[in-house]
Amino acid sequence: MKPAIVDSHCHLDFDVLHNDIDGVIARAHEAGVHLMVSISTRVKQFDAIRAIAEAHDEVFCTVGTHPHNADEELDVSAEQLVELAQHPKCIGIGEAGLDYHYDNSPRDAQARSFRTHIAAARTTGLPLIIHSRSAEAATADILEDEMGKGSFKPLLHCFSSGIELAERGLALGAYLSFSGILTFKSAETIREAARLCPLDRMLVETDAPYLAPVPHRGQSNEPAFTAHTLTHLAEVKGVSVEQMAGITSDNFFRLFDKAPRPAVYGVAA
Repeated sequence: MKPAIVDSHCHLDFDVLHNDIDGVIARAHEAGVHLMVSISTRVKQFDAIRAIAEAHDEVFCTVGTHPHNADEELDVSAEQLVELAQHPKCIGIGEAGLDYHYDNSPRDAQARSFRTHIAAARTTGLPLIIHSRSAEAATADILEDEMGKGSFKPLLHCFSSGIELAERGLALGAYLSFSGILTFKSAETIREAARLCPLDRMLVETDAPYLAPVPHRGQSNEPAFTAHTLTHLAEVKGVSVEQMAGITSDNFFRLFDKAPRPAVYGVAA
């Protein structure tokens, strides 16, 4: 039997996955992925993502506004996020954060939205899924400033930054989630961050339909491919695939403690 793996971050509402949702979930199960979290990018489309989670036992969701869309949803309040997060299948806040690579939203709008999501994460106690690209110092500055106002649970998703953000995030108690980027030949900095990250602070994800890992690079990504990233992460950390599956699953259920732990994932170590 294949070790049970969690895809902690995918986008099942995106057409390429949603149009074949039953096949996507069946292939995930075949690969050992029995739980996946479909991540919100627009609060105003939350109904659609919530419906997917309601229709499939193995799917959970989050609520939030991606930094690309921050200026579209500045009217979304922390109180609204908190209210929507009461749904039993909603287990996190985000993804939110800063993206200075594309700058699709003004930077002040991204920062304002980011802080709104942090407030909601603090109130609910749910983990905050953080997107950070080409904004290392600014992301860390906001996290450190906000942590001084009251604790919350940060998760730096699809970690693709340098060691500075890894170190500053870990010092705040953040978890790091590794995607298919970890398998790319050019991603030595990401592997360095993985070597730095304690075993009890790492997760795996796809960010599907993006960033398919080797040997599927260039294809549409899907939750089944989490297994490839997990295998590579096990090699980087010098543990067996079975151990890494258990470690990352334990970490997931510790961080996302609203999600019930299915029997296939065994008992926490």
